[in-house]
Amino acid sequence: MNSARLNTKPPANELGLLLRQWRDMRGKSQFELSLDAGVSQRHISFIESGRSVPSRQMLMDVAQALDVPLRERNTLLLAAGYAPLYQESAWDALEMQSVSNALGRILRQHEPFPAVVMDRYWNVLMTNESTPRLFNCFIDMAARKGPRNMLHLMFDPAGMRPFIANWEEVAKSLIQRVYRESAGRVIDEKTQELLTALLAYPDVQTDWKSPRALSTVSATRTLPVIPISFVKDDQVLSYFSMVTTVGTPQTVAAQELRIECMFPADDETETRHIAMLGNVPVE
Repeated sequence: MNSARLNTKPPANELGLLLRQWRDMRGKSQFELSLDAGVSQRHISFIESGRSVPSRQMLMDVAQALDVPLRERNTLLLAAGYAPLYQESAWDALEMQSVSNALGRILRQHEPFPAVVMDRYWNVLMTNESTPRLFNCFIDMAARKGPRNMLHLMFDPAGMRPFIANWEEVAKSLIQRVYRESAGRVIDEKTQELLTALLAYPDVQTDWKSPRALSTVSATRTLPVIPISFVKDDQVLSYFSMVTTVGTPQTVAAQELRIECMFPADDETETRHIAMLGNVPVE
């Protein structure tokens, strides 16, 4: 896990610095990168030192070898003097219609259990009908101003936090997920701002960022996942989630979308959930 921050708005002639940052984050030497990208080590050295400007294709080959996210590939292109290659239009833009339609199908088919579509920063973009219905059993979702952020909803003492039986365990796992699921495994400036805001909530510890924070819990847990357990009328409803991403994305928005579907962790939760919400038919 690498928490290095990346400057996404480089000043002029900063291509070499950016490439060195990415190479350091990936733990690759110039020689290893040259083998992966099919570029000579000498050329890599010249690019990083500013003695050479790569062609657009060579730069993209290097970015591919370093697993640079699409948004940050555009930053590399701009630093080299090229126009961005990957569209940065909104997730609901016209060219995203086929993806948006597929997202809608996934959400509908997951009824009567909650499912949400989020962006790179955990902002909720779409939900199925069961998602607000579940959360409205605990809090007034209409009172929360948009855009709604799933992490703030779980950490906020005025949100779902008081109703989560295993809140500290869930909070630790969510912070770990921010690092693990960040685009390209990179904590960029906006993600760092989100983490800082989460760590500012009462009783949140800065050492929860460490993988060791969950090691003791994981060693003693008998379930294969860490569930999130809500308390409602003295009854516990436990869920786990599965995360889906778009395969072979070619736009920034497509790469940064995530679909999170919640499932009952046990038969009792499934029965209580359906009784509480009712079975929402798939349209």
